[in-house]
Amino acid sequence: MAERKKRTITEIRDSKRSGQKMVYMSVPDYTSAKWAEMAEVDVAVVGDSLAMVAHGHPSTIPATMDMMVMHALAVRRGAPNTFVLGCMPYQSYNTVERALANATRFMQDALCDAVKPQGGKSQAHILKVLVDAGIPTASHIGLTPHTIAMFGGFRIQGRTAQAAMKILEDALAIQDAGCFMLEFEAVPAKIAKVISEQLEIPTIGIGAGAGTDGQILLCYDLLGVFTDFKPKFTKRYANLTEVAVNGIKAYVEDVKAGTFPDEEHSYTVDQKEYEKFLDMVEKRRQV
Repeated sequence: MAERKKRTITEIRDSKRSGQKMVYMSVPDYTSAKWAEMAEVDVAVVGDSLAMVAHGHPSTIPATMDMMVMHALAVRRGAPNTFVLGCMPYQSYNTVERALANATRFMQDALCDAVKPQGGKSQAHILKVLVDAGIPTASHIGLTPHTIAMFGGFRIQGRTAQAAMKILEDALAIQDAGCFMLEFEAVPAKIAKVISEQLEIPTIGIGAGAGTDGQILLCYDLLGVFTDFKPKFTKRYANLTEVAVNGIKAYVEDVKAGTFPDEEHSYTVDQKEYEKFLDMVEKRRQV
């Protein structure tokens, strides 16, 4: 099989003009990254949602740079020929200095191809500094998990004309800062479509309808691995938790019944050596 060619920034940016829908998937580990590459996902995203799906936290806030770099390296090993986008965790880009240092860690230590903070107009100066430093940068608007406390929880954004205009202004600020892509989360489909049409850079959506230039879902959500809750925008393409639990139950039953391991799953020994061993055991016992 021919080695897969990794997507480039130019290809991702030009997808807007070509009309080619880009498929992004958030993957937290080596195995899910391998799945992403085998399935030919365009962009593997190391999202700070891994704080929830891989570490059991109730939100993304506890994700740290050390945690993100460790997971990003695992994703890179699993998907060496896939474009990897590292999501900058909470408070890792709250100053220009921190943003540059942490984005550099993603690029240099974690071997990512690009980074993604969150925010629009208020973060435009940070985004521009990263871009000007030669770091491929995207951003995330609409429902931004890092400011979830200010929203009063997971709430759809842009349902009033004024709120929708704020999202448009955020999107334009992201584009003006030089970002190559932006993500909408939890935005009404009609609003996301209109805003996307005003932009020259591609948009991806999660809970933002089909009018964006691409889509992103969490691997563990779409495969039914993470089952603590299911967002409205997630479509289940498989139910791996059910498959896994049934498999483990069968294992438990076999062990308790004494039917596993059987001969097929056990190693053998030469009969003469076995008999010599038994003889040695007996002599030792008699000493």
